[in-house]
Amino acid sequence: MKSQHRLIAMLVAAAGLLILPLLLQGFGNAWVRIADMALLFVLLSLGLNIVVGYAGLLDLGYVAFFAIGAYMFGLMSSPHLTQAFPFIAAMFPNGLHTPLWLVIPLAAALAGMFGILLGAPTLRLRGDYLAIVTLGFGEIIRVFLNNLDHPVNITNGPKGINQIDSLHFFGFDLGKKHEFFGFEVASVSMYYYLFLALVVISVIICHRLELSRVGRAWMAIREDEIAAKAMGINTRNMKLLAFGMGATFGGVSGAMFAAFQGFISPESFSLMESVMIVAMVVLGGVGHLPGVILGAVLLSALPEVLRYVASPLQSMTGGRLDASILRQLLIALAMISVMLLRPRGLWPSREHGKSLTNAKT
Repeated sequence: MKSQHRLIAMLVAAAGLLILPLLLQGFGNAWVRIADMALLFVLLSLGLNIVVGYAGLLDLGYVAFFAIGAYMFGLMSSPHLTQAFPFIAAMFPNGLHTPLWLVIPLAAALAGMFGILLGAPTLRLRGDYLAIVTLGFGEIIRVFLNNLDHPVNITNGPKGINQIDSLHFFGFDLGKKHEFFGFEVASVSMYYYLFLALVVISVIICHRLELSRVGRAWMAIREDEIAAKAMGINTRNMKLLAFGMGATFGGVSGAMFAAFQGFISPESFSLMESVMIVAMVVLGGVGHLPGVILGAVLLSALPEVLRYVASPLQSMTGGRLDASILRQLLIALAMISVMLLRPRGLWPSREHGKSLTNAKT
């Protein structure tokens, strides 16, 4: 009976997610764009949850993998490389137009390789020291992207890369609106369904990883690395695998972000973005997939929703408070309130709750 209720709830939730963009279109495409960005942040949070939630490795430079995936797709799906390098223009006279089936594996592989490169020198570091090193790695990537416009123009520096192709999927150009059974589906709604499919696949992968021997090994390292090593777990390989697996999610979401936006620049991959992704994982519930998804949706959508609250408050103060600053203040107050009332997150894992209760008794 319980399984039947769960199945019905899942079917209702699936139906709601499928019709959500069609309902939001009636209020304007801006609301669908908010849903699209929320799904991208869910994808990022799921990847970071592997590193922070499962393996217990505090990573403050996760946005670097987001940037790597975005710039990989930007370079392979825009006129920038053919304009900067004549030999590439000679090889591809019609330009580089990377298909979707090639984009996702390439973005995952490239980001995963950089994740392993980041993890290799940090194997002996833990806690705050690991956080500082990963933070530095994220800033190094951003500075490189900002300065690789001379002597050879690779990233176009602070001006960014524009004219990035939209994604094509089974003959559908996701950058254009389409009509199905007399109902018009906007471009942002087409991207929504692609991002939703990627999130569903990622949730399944993360859930299977959590239940696998690899997931149990990660959790053993998270709880006590010395005890895990004494039990015969190869902590070095497990840590590298966690960094690599987590980074692949960041690379794929970065490529999707570049296709969705059509323009990327180093400003989109600042330290604040990385901190926000960590906050999503912690706020929702570290190591718990439903909690991570909830935290990502709330923190990605809250700034946009608060736009409609900050403007009236600004007018009430006679315009003395800037609306953007007021919005950030409200977000900070909401995060502080949640963490004071729910220190283990909005939707923590049951196992953690049981262990904490037993420890108190």
